[in-house]
Amino acid sequence: MKKKSFLFTSESVSEGHPDKIADQVSDAVLDAILAQDPKARVACETMITTGYAVVAGEISTKCYIEIPHIVRSTIKKIGYSHSEMGFDFETCGVLVSLDEQSKDIAQGVDEGSKKEQGAGDQGMMFGYATKETAELMPMPIMYSHKLVKKLADVRKNGKLPYLRPDSKSQVSVRYENDKPVCIETVVISTQHNPGISNKKLRSEITEQVINKVIPERFRAKKMKIHINPTGNFVVGGPHGDCGLTGRKIIVDTYGGFSRHGGGAFSGKDPSKVDRSAAYMARY
Repeated sequence: MKKKSFLFTSESVSEGHPDKIADQVSDAVLDAILAQDPKARVACETMITTGYAVVAGEISTKCYIEIPHIVRSTIKKIGYSHSEMGFDFETCGVLVSLDEQSKDIAQGVDEGSKKEQGAGDQGMMFGYATKETAELMPMPIMYSHKLVKKLADVRKNGKLPYLRPDSKSQVSVRYENDKPVCIETVVISTQHNPGISNKKLRSEITEQVINKVIPERFRAKKMKIHINPTGNFVVGGPHGDCGLTGRKIIVDTYGGFSRHGGGAFSGKDPSKVDRSAAYMARY
């Protein structure tokens, strides 16, 4: 019987990627509100660009939170702490433009006499799980996540202090008869300080990141590694690209291995089924 063989590739992005900064800011605002008001209605969207953060959306709550402080503390935690990066938590402007949830939507969501909460919208949500990894996630997206997490770890613990927060990873896995057999290609693109040679960057990332994350038993005999294949990556983060909440929905789920209904997760309270129903479908 002929083997069914194919490659599947997924990507992930780091906490310092512009779209992921926006996701984290939206979720930080959501978390701060739900901590004080569990029944709040939150739909928080964020845009991040050079020297500026905009927080907008619809929020109905009984509590008060200091949104500019939450935005700045989130950006600081990610690692944008120096103005030479083109974006930093202390000097960036923060604009907040929020309204209450529409009463037309609220009447369909709030609990009625039967104590049954309605959904905030219609939509399609999918859940998926596989035994390919301990996390019950597809191997391509799981190892992509682990690579960008390791990049953040070695940046923050000082092992590779010249790295900056913005990075991406991509992993290609060979499948035979629908089972993963090896990782054939790894791509990493990471922002870094000026003056770092490609030779040094590629050697140390291979040693400190890829070799630590990808188990030998999963490496193809001639596993291809591409690190910053275009060369320089100094300009990055919000200074390089505008970031928006909800633009990394495939990264947030199964890396394209399963279907996606199109709705994003970040900045949404549980009445938004884009998030809560997708979680429950996987559960």
